[in-house]
Amino acid sequence: MVNTEDFIKRLEVILDYYSLNASAFADKIGVQRSSLSHLLSGRNKPSLDFILKILEVFPEVDLYWILNGKGHFPKSAGENNILIENEKKINAPAPTFKNETAEDLFSDIEKPLEKNPVEIKKSFANENITISSTSNEIDKIVIFYKNGTFKDYKPGN
Repeated sequence: MVNTEDFIKRLEVILDYYSLNASAFADKIGVQRSSLSHLLSGRNKPSLDFILKILEVFPEVDLYWILNGKGHFPKSAGENNILIENEKKINAPAPTFKNETAEDLFSDIEKPLEKNPVEIKKSFANENITISSTSNEIDKIVIFYKNGTFKDYKPGN
């Protein structure tokens, strides 16, 4: 049987990993926000349907890990895995192999020289953004936030 308190901790790890708040997570997996709220508060226990929706939307979540805390998250190889042991979050580094060399994918690309770059400095939502441009005009600037929302700005508006 699933320990609800431990399940909630693992669910919070998932929310933190994807930088989602509870509302955005509920919307993403297609459940009522109140259902997730009741689950996170300990009022309700997770249903099989709820768990299957998490696994469908987030394939990096391992079924065995989310149910009983054994295994790895994320389950994809080569990433840092988060292990939950005795209710402690530990970041484990990805394994390294001997004779592993880093390939420079951009060594053959020559960067063209820019003539008279124009710098535009504007402040959007208390963030200073510097944009360098030559002859290209800016059509739209999109800022993505960690909670899954975004805002777009068009120069001159």
